[in-house]
Amino acid sequence: MKKSLIYIVVIVIIGVVAFVPGIRNFLKDTFFPIATIENAVHISDEDYDIELKGINAPSTNLKNFKNKPVFLNFWGTWCPPCRKEWPSIQKLYDSRKENVDFVLIAMNDKEEDVRKFLKENNYSVPVYIAQSPISEKILPRVFPTTFLLDKTGRILIKEDATKDWDTETVHQFIDNIIK
Repeated sequence: MKKSLIYIVVIVIIGVVAFVPGIRNFLKDTFFPIATIENAVHISDEDYDIELKGINAPSTNLKNFKNKPVFLNFWGTWCPPCRKEWPSIQKLYDSRKENVDFVLIAMNDKEEDVRKFLKENNYSVPVYIAQSPISEKILPRVFPTTFLLDKTGRILIKEDATKDWDTETVHQFIDNIIK
């Protein structure tokens, strides 16, 4: 009888965790704070070859960021979730720009809208508009989409939702990859 009661309690707990989104998300964020770790996916030299028109930074090519850790974010001024995560990206940039290259690519946006958004909000994170095709491997399907790449081009984080990027967990993760 006591064994049956224990099994029932365990099944109920598993059921609650599996089927109640609030609890599942809380546990996921608590115990697995980094959205997706994709150890096997690397960005190739061809994937890095994207001409970038600088909005508040000099124009360049993404391949110039190869061999360095990169915070790569695809966003748009028209995207409310993208706008929501900008303050945390700015804070992360302010504290980690010496160790990580930040490349934010505005998608489906007019240059003047991007300039206006950056100026109105006093944002200084480097923003670009792609001038050549983006590889299917990193082309976003939803916005915002953020990749954290290590210096070998390995995707360590792929987050395709809004995230608070100025958390202790993210800072620790970045500190570990720049060692």
